[in-house]
Amino acid sequence: MTHDRLVPFIVAVALFMDNMDSTVIATSLPAIAADIGTNPLTLKLAVTSYLLSLAVFIPMSGWTADRFGARTVFRAAILVFVLGSIGCALSSSLLHFVAARIFQGMGGAMMTPVGRLVLVRTVDRRELVNAMAWVSIPAMIGPLMGPPLGGFITTYATWHWIFLINVPMGLLGIVLVTRYIENIKSEVRERFDFTGMALSGTAVAGLTFGLSVAGFEIVPWPIVVLIVGVGLVALGFYIAYARRAPAPVLDFSLLRLPTFRASLIGGFLFRIGVGAMPFLLPLLLQVGFKFSPFQSGLITFTSTMGALIVKGAAPAVLRRLGFRTVLVSNAILGGASIAACAIFTASTPFALMIGILMIGGFFRSLQFTSVNALAYAEVPVARMSRATALAAVGQQVSLATGVAVGALTVEMVVRLKAQATIMASDFPPGFLLVGLIATSSALVFLMLPPHAGADMADRIPSTARTSDPRVE
Repeated sequence: MTHDRLVPFIVAVALFMDNMDSTVIATSLPAIAADIGTNPLTLKLAVTSYLLSLAVFIPMSGWTADRFGARTVFRAAILVFVLGSIGCALSSSLLHFVAARIFQGMGGAMMTPVGRLVLVRTVDRRELVNAMAWVSIPAMIGPLMGPPLGGFITTYATWHWIFLINVPMGLLGIVLVTRYIENIKSEVRERFDFTGMALSGTAVAGLTFGLSVAGFEIVPWPIVVLIVGVGLVALGFYIAYARRAPAPVLDFSLLRLPTFRASLIGGFLFRIGVGAMPFLLPLLLQVGFKFSPFQSGLITFTSTMGALIVKGAAPAVLRRLGFRTVLVSNAILGGASIAACAIFTASTPFALMIGILMIGGFFRSLQFTSVNALAYAEVPVARMSRATALAAVGQQVSLATGVAVGALTVEMVVRLKAQATIMASDFPPGFLLVGLIATSSALVFLMLPPHAGADMADRIPSTARTSDPRVE
C-alpha cells in the first residue's frame, strides 16, 4: 500500500472508532444502567457528557498540533481514547462512567480534527479528494452500524466489550501512526489563547449539549433554552473577541475564503439532514413499524453500501464535473433521498427501502468527500490547523442540530395530534423538513466560482501548478 493510501487508512481507522463509539452504546443503555445501578434515563444524560467533552476540547486541537506536532497529538489522542474506553468498561457506578466518558471524549475531540490535519499536511493536494473519500466512510458507517452492533454485542456477550474492542484497534493505530506519519509542527510558536478557549468552549458546549438533549424530554425545556442561550451569548462574545485576537483558537477570518466558507456553511446545512437520519430512521422502523432492532439495523446499514461504492468514484466525478457542479446537484439529490424516506410505510417492500437508502448513501458520501476536500482548497499551509479545528466544530454542532430538528419535528406532530404515543405517521414531516434543509445547501454551493478547487480535482494543466501543490 502506497504512503498516500496508507495515511488515509490509518486516519480512517481512528475516526471509525470515534464515530462508532458515539452511537454504539445507544441500544445497550438498559443493560449498562442495570449493571451499574442506575436507570437508563439518567444514563442517557451521562452519555451526553461525551459530546460535551468533544465540544469543549475540539477548539484547542489546532494549537496543540502546531505546538507538539500532528503525529504526537494524534497518537496521544488515540491513547487517551483507549484509556477512556477501558475506564468505561471497568465502571461500576454512574460517577465512574461519566468520568470515563469525559476522558474518552477528550481523546475523540483531538482525533477528528488532528486526523484531518495529518491528511492535508502529508498527502499531495491532488490526492486529497481520494484521501477524503477514505476518511468520509467512518462518518457514514459509524452512526448507522453502531446501534445494531451494540445490540449484538450486548445480546451475545456483555456490554463491556463495546468499549474493550477499541483497545486492540487503538494499539494498532498507535503503532501505525508512530511508523508511518511524520511529526510536522508549525514553525511559528504562538501563545495559547486561554480567553478564546474559555469563550469558544462555552459556546460550542452550550450549543452542542443543548441541541443534543432538545426534544427528548430528558431535560426540562427552560433548562434547554438556558443552555442554548448561554452558548449563543458566549458565541457572540467570542466573535467580538476573535476579531482583535492575534491567534484565536477558532479563526472565523477563514470564512473570507470562498471555498472554505461554502464548505463550512453549505456543509453545515447538508449535515443537518444527515445528522437526523440515525435518529429518525431507526425510530421509525422500530417504534413506528415494530421491526426488531436487528431488522432495523440491517435496513439502515444498507446506506453504507452506497458510501463504500463512492470511495473510488469521487475523484473521477470531480475531475469530470468540478466541485461546484457536483456539490449543487448532489445537494439536491442527497436531500431528496433523505426526504424520500417519508414515503416509507410498514408495507413498503424491503427492496424499495434498501434501494432508496443505498442511493442516498452514495450521494451523501460523495457530498461529504467533496465538502471536506474543498475546505482546504484555498487555506494556506500555516493556517491548516485552524481550518481543521473550525471545520470540526461546525460538523459537531451541525450533527447535533440535525438530531434536535428531527426530534422536535416528531414531538410537535405528536402534540398537534394529541396522541399518547408515537406512530409511524408522525415521521414523514421530519424527513421532509431535514431533507429540505439539506437541499437548501445547494444555494450556498451555487455561489462558488466555476473553477473552485480545480487543482484539487486535477482539472487544470500540470504546467499551471506550483512545484508543491500543498504550498499556497
